[in-house]
Amino acid sequence: MKTKIIKVDPFNPEDHLIKEAAEYIKKGEVVAFPTETVYGLGADATNSLAVKKIFLAKGRPLDNPIIVHISKHEDIENVAYDIPEIIYKLAKKFWPGPLTVILKRRKIIVDEVSAGLPTVAVRLPSHPVALKLIDLSEKPIAAPSANKAGRPSPTCAEHVLNDLEGSIPLIIDGGKTLFGVESTVIDFTKKPPLLLRPGALPIEEVLKEVGEIMVNEIAKGLKKFTEKDIVVSPGLKYRHYAPQKPLILVEGEENKKIQKINELLELEKRKGKRVGLLITEENFELFKGKCEVIIKLGSKNNYFQIAYNLFDNLRLVDKSNADIFIVEGIIDKGLGLTIMNRLRKASSERIEL
Repeated sequence: MKTKIIKVDPFNPEDHLIKEAAEYIKKGEVVAFPTETVYGLGADATNSLAVKKIFLAKGRPLDNPIIVHISKHEDIENVAYDIPEIIYKLAKKFWPGPLTVILKRRKIIVDEVSAGLPTVAVRLPSHPVALKLIDLSEKPIAAPSANKAGRPSPTCAEHVLNDLEGSIPLIIDGGKTLFGVESTVIDFTKKPPLLLRPGALPIEEVLKEVGEIMVNEIAKGLKKFTEKDIVVSPGLKYRHYAPQKPLILVEGEENKKIQKINELLELEKRKGKRVGLLITEENFELFKGKCEVIIKLGSKNNYFQIAYNLFDNLRLVDKSNADIFIVEGIIDKGLGLTIMNRLRKASSERIEL
């Protein structure tokens, strides 16, 4: 299969180009497209065969649910029922935007989208390309991130092409995404609501409206699902965001963290390894010249910057000539929780001091 790329204006996407992509969706094909978070791989959420093509292209396990994307507030009634009043309040404040809610699923959404569960993950994205594609497709679009399963999520069309060229028919190139990390996912079928995945919308912002949200060890990336666990949201059960090279995550009190990173550098070098670092700007000078490759995560005073570049940086890990990477952890508050969730899931080893 040859993968076609359509380049569009991300702010004012051309109707005729998006119509072409929408025809693929209507015919039961998959299309990669930009959202404000990451690139999605979309198909008609009401078409079983189309949704199965998403799993096939990604190599995604069938028990890993997919988020359904809508283009208007009122569309939520078409995909979910028994919707709590708080959802309408949240939708008014945060939609369009990077908030996904778990609700009871209407039968129009096929079983494959929700891994056969009675729930559905729903969001209304804010990217003009995504909104126009959903509108012109005239269907809700089921879309996980447009990457091979387990790899870092794509934040530009080039990432999608690197992972899925020849596996999908079409990519809409709308430039780089705004946030660089996925949406925040909260399960509102639970009381109190349960955070399933921290994302681009800090949980603290949602808490101002909801009052109470459960945040467990899984959401923090500190505990993994087992094979027997039932998953209602993407990004929970399987290893995600991971580069192919080993990643050692070091987190904890600042001085101890720096000392440990120095120790690990010397240890791995004695083993004959070429060592790379993913390090904050504040600590860059401490390690300059001490290892094979240094990639700046961004500033500890600007978590948006770290999140924006996170998946780009994880992909740079595999492009480098280092054999192994050591990653500096940050404080897991606000967007820091989102970043640490991704780094904990991506790492092959985690050291907490």
